[in-house]
Amino acid sequence: MWNEPTQERLGRIPRLYETEGIPVEDKLIHLHFFIGGCHWYIAEYDGDDIFFGYAVLNGDYWNAEWGYVSFSELKAVKVGWLEVDCETENAWRVRPAREVKGVRS
Repeated sequence: MWNEPTQERLGRIPRLYETEGIPVEDKLIHLHFFIGGCHWYIAEYDGDDIFFGYAVLNGDYWNAEWGYVSFSELKAVKVGWLEVDCETENAWRVRPAREVKGVRS
């Protein structure tokens, strides 16, 4: 994985179910992972391996959805020489899901 988030950065993400009472459009998106036309926007983390967020696979915004994804599986994804990348803190501003292009509630 390129630009793997630090433990400090991961520690700032709310734990799973901690934001359950917040409407999805108001949930803060802390991380953006991507490769090709695939994007994972992360709102919660269990502190070990499981993220909760919004996933867009192969540019298919029609079937994109909120759900869970494994950090270890994201780190293992490779397409030829390409690996999943995580936008750096300098490039990604934490913001509500409604402000992230393509994320729906």
